[in-house]
Amino acid sequence: MSIEIAGLTRRYAEVAALDAVDLSIRDGEFIALLGPSGSGKTTLLRALAGLEFPDAGSLHVHGRDLARVPARERGIGFVFQHYALFRHMTVFENVAFGLRIRPRRDRPGGAEITARVQRLLELVQIPELARRYPDQISGGQRQRVALARALAIEPRLLLLDEPFGALDAKVRKELRVWLRQLHDRLGITSIFVTHDQDEALDLADRVAVMRAGRVVQFDTPETLLARPADAHVAGFLGEAVRLPCTLADGQARFAALPPLAVETSLPDGPALAFLRPVDLAAEPAGGDAPGNATVVSARHDGRGLRLTVLLEGTVLDATPAAGWAAPARGEPCRVRPLAARLFPA
Repeated sequence: MSIEIAGLTRRYAEVAALDAVDLSIRDGEFIALLGPSGSGKTTLLRALAGLEFPDAGSLHVHGRDLARVPARERGIGFVFQHYALFRHMTVFENVAFGLRIRPRRDRPGGAEITARVQRLLELVQIPELARRYPDQISGGQRQRVALARALAIEPRLLLLDEPFGALDAKVRKELRVWLRQLHDRLGITSIFVTHDQDEALDLADRVAVMRAGRVVQFDTPETLLARPADAHVAGFLGEAVRLPCTLADGQARFAALPPLAVETSLPDGPALAFLRPVDLAAEPAGGDAPGNATVVSARHDGRGLRLTVLLEGTVLDATPAAGWAAPARGEPCRVRPLAARLFPA
């Protein structure tokens, strides 16, 4: 189901929760809305669901303008952050709820509802929980129930608000993989809200980075990391450290780091450099080259060894140079930049 959003605006008194948002989403995409609290991502999701009505702009879903259509008439599946399951209903009845409250002319018969709910519980891999109540199952299982309930109405658009926010880290990772596989199997369009950049970059085909009610950049995870649109995106994604520098004669010159040769369209003068751990190489000090930093910690992050170093009062994450296998806490080292993303100061 394709989505075209143009000039979507929602204000609360003098505050613009959505400020002329434009967004174009292709049929079958998995999209993340990513940003800090107050950036407008949940308001945008609620506007798509029909739980908020915009003050201006258009919202076309599969060619139909839904900006003023009530939520119950949109046929969109919504999974709330805290699941919103009915505690007095069994898992089976929670999933069946959206079917049972349909107008009589659209309501399936009892046998069809039973068969559909059973299929959905099998799809989300919890058929054995049908007769339990929400308080009798785990958080991860409740998340699957909420998803099955959203899918019961057979939506072509699925919206998820912080779907893993209430789960512990291990369950979050397992459900992330499972949800992406489920999305690919069903072929529906999915949009989820998150403030967790790892979640967004791991799951989504494209990510809309939001700030102050606007979409700052809407791109693939690879493009966001390689070519951030501005300093906000560069600082928000990828654990980058922000360092002031001066551009002169094709070099970025830092107060405490060696100069870095750069290609940039920025004029000479003050600039901001964003450097990720892979952009900073740390090597042991020795001989005639004294260290300019000290190792604070060394740890494996699942992809390789990561160092935290202290450089003249600034804490940096860096990657150890090839051959430096066992950096020790307190050991002097040298840090040099390998690459940087540059923006106007």
